[in-house]
Amino acid sequence: MESYNDHPIPEDGQAIQVRDGKFHVPDNPILPFIEGDGTGPDIWKAARIVFDAAIKQAYGGRRCVVWYEVFAGEKAHNRFDNWLPQGTLDAIQKFHIAIKGPLTTPVGGGIRSLNVTLRQLLDLYVCMRPVRYYAGVPSPMQHPERLDVVIFRENTEDLYAGIEWQQGTPEAKKVIDFFCQEMGKKIRADSGIGIKPISVTGSKRLVRRAIQYALENGRRSVTFVHKGNIMKFTEGAFRDWGYELVKEEFSGTCVTETEVGTEVPPGKLLIKDRIADSMFQQVLLRPDEYDVLATPNLNGDYLSDACAAQVGGLGMAPSANIGDEYAVFEATHGTAPKYAGQDVVNPSSLILCGSMMFHFMGWKEVSQLIETGISKTIRQKRVTYDLHRQMEGAVKVKTSEFAAAIVGNMALPAAA
Repeated sequence: MESYNDHPIPEDGQAIQVRDGKFHVPDNPILPFIEGDGTGPDIWKAARIVFDAAIKQAYGGRRCVVWYEVFAGEKAHNRFDNWLPQGTLDAIQKFHIAIKGPLTTPVGGGIRSLNVTLRQLLDLYVCMRPVRYYAGVPSPMQHPERLDVVIFRENTEDLYAGIEWQQGTPEAKKVIDFFCQEMGKKIRADSGIGIKPISVTGSKRLVRRAIQYALENGRRSVTFVHKGNIMKFTEGAFRDWGYELVKEEFSGTCVTETEVGTEVPPGKLLIKDRIADSMFQQVLLRPDEYDVLATPNLNGDYLSDACAAQVGGLGMAPSANIGDEYAVFEATHGTAPKYAGQDVVNPSSLILCGSMMFHFMGWKEVSQLIETGISKTIRQKRVTYDLHRQMEGAVKVKTSEFAAAIVGNMALPAAA
């Protein structure tokens, strides 16, 4: 029997196939999952209850997911003495779509970030972060419902490429000497050095995905977010290459703000750009003017977390890492190890990741059921401790009880 990490592959499922750039999902797909570290097992257990119930209600047994555990993080390190075993990567490549809880970043040498490593090794170049408000969630904003954006963050380049040298090392000195002597640049000798690569390829494929998503989902605009007024040949180029792509591939469906201002012809998608620091103001002061944001890596990291704070924090923020052949859906928050095993944390981020995953798979009925269940449960003020302490009149429930309430609040007719 075929296996990964000495863990046999289930015999009652089939692998998702990718052909001509499209994911073809059988009725019984095998989906790898990484339960995560710290509170990961708690939230995974709750999320799986919700996922299985939604699938059963939507399809009445006609479809099912065959879950297959793979390993990363502390569980993998304890079992295999490896934070990210090759078998885990092989399994994701075999089955194409996976879901994961939060992972610990190892302290000391070796892998800096397991999440970043997965993105780079599998070329998951899109980090997709939808940010919307669920009625009843405590928010610092007067009108959090006005923010409804989907952030497309480039996921493999920029400062996250990990090309840097520690201050005082021979390698750092060599790089500094080269820039000073060969390129005529002034860099202090006691500097650490990092390189910020942004390519035509990386920029255009990210922008292409953002525009395709906006067109397919009836969004009104795509905004390129950059710091091109200062970093002209990296982030400024990201902006320019984005506009180039619009002319090359989307001239029939898109118009730019320079061409039409705010008077967008019917059926057209508006393309615009904003300086990154201005964009942080815009999402606070004029959030309803933005739909889809396309950003380089670092800007997208900052902006997605800041937007999540406006609608209730990372506990309500799902995320997807998507490439041409693989997709990994992941909770955005940390591992919160002090709460591990206590059945108290909010599983919403991972549950909403599942909603994104099923929508991506074409199982939209399942996604809708999950969204309905979680929205109703929050409106009923049946919430975990993190939301309970901020909501007047709320009933505090355990992680498992929150999942049960979501299941009880699902209400859709079964699909034909």
